[in-house]
Amino acid sequence: MSTPTSAPAGAATPGAGLRTAIIGGTGYAGGELSRLLLDHPAVADIVPTARGGEDFERVHPNLLGSGLAFTGVDTVLDKAGEFDVVFLCTPSGEAMRLAPRLLAAGTRVIDLSADFRFADPKAYETAYGAPHTAPDLLPEAVYGVTEFHRERIARARLVANPGCYVITALLGLDPLLRSGLAEPSAPLHIAATNGTTGAGVKPRTEILHAEVFGSMLPYSLQGHRHAPELETHLADAAGGPVTVDLSTAHGNFARGIYIQASVRIRHESRERVSRALLLDRYRERYGAGKDGEFFVRINDQGAEGGPTDKDYRRYPSLAGVTGSNFCHIGVDHDPRRGVAKVVAVTDNLVKGAAGSAIQNMNVMLGLDETTGLRTHGL
Repeated sequence: MSTPTSAPAGAATPGAGLRTAIIGGTGYAGGELSRLLLDHPAVADIVPTARGGEDFERVHPNLLGSGLAFTGVDTVLDKAGEFDVVFLCTPSGEAMRLAPRLLAAGTRVIDLSADFRFADPKAYETAYGAPHTAPDLLPEAVYGVTEFHRERIARARLVANPGCYVITALLGLDPLLRSGLAEPSAPLHIAATNGTTGAGVKPRTEILHAEVFGSMLPYSLQGHRHAPELETHLADAAGGPVTVDLSTAHGNFARGIYIQASVRIRHESRERVSRALLLDRYRERYGAGKDGEFFVRINDQGAEGGPTDKDYRRYPSLAGVTGSNFCHIGVDHDPRRGVAKVVAVTDNLVKGAAGSAIQNMNVMLGLDETTGLRTHGL
């Protein structure tokens, strides 16, 4: 488990009046960033951008009366040096075009797209089908899972915020792989379901409420673009290469990430593995109480009833994290098949996007990383 570092030189002071900008403010992530930053006690200014002259309160009616208004992207670029942090909520390919100019002006950048998530530009090109146009920035981009990399984030100018599937899966699987109990040659089977907000705001018939309600919408089963990203970062925990079999779908809910993973246990470890042992490994990794990772909570409810009873409260649910920056994790063990089961849930717009970005901002600026984010699930 990592522990918070002391504030770096030039760290912000709570109440100092931070200036923030959101390039790409019309989407779900940009709207959620605006909502959370409005309640951040150290943030004085929020400048969201739009390209088409949209009215902020028509695009984000939940923020009616907030006083926020869209401005143009060029205005933010021209005044980049006046901002403490600029968030990039842009399509793939845009952040790598904008980041060099923003960094040159002296601001910090948190990229919520995939542009800086790979250290190797060839890996980005393989996953996204286009060359990387700012490869010189990749070595300094810090991968923004705060719980794993906060010391580097505290010194960073550029943070690559992970996506919702990846951050949920990494938090859910890291302790198990790091424990050495997993069979390294067996694929990690991950079934991941995302809310329809994960499909973005661009209208498509398939994700209309009338189409998705009462149904499921599987996609990218031929190979999801986030699988290589997962393999890269889970290899750090496993101590060697891993293969991720990632299956994804949109569920008939607006927001949330539900991940259920099956991990084969090493044959020589199967006799000693139990749910209690797995829970111990997760507590060792994430701690508990005031000394633990605040935003990672382990569901360790004891078993109730017999082996065939449906003990629902033994595992986390999406409802428990909606609207929050928490990741709830549950584990279990199938001894007959030698398989560990992991359930991890987050809100894809908060811990999976805007919330983790603000958590990273807090660390970059020397603030308590929970500032503005301590709200529990609805």
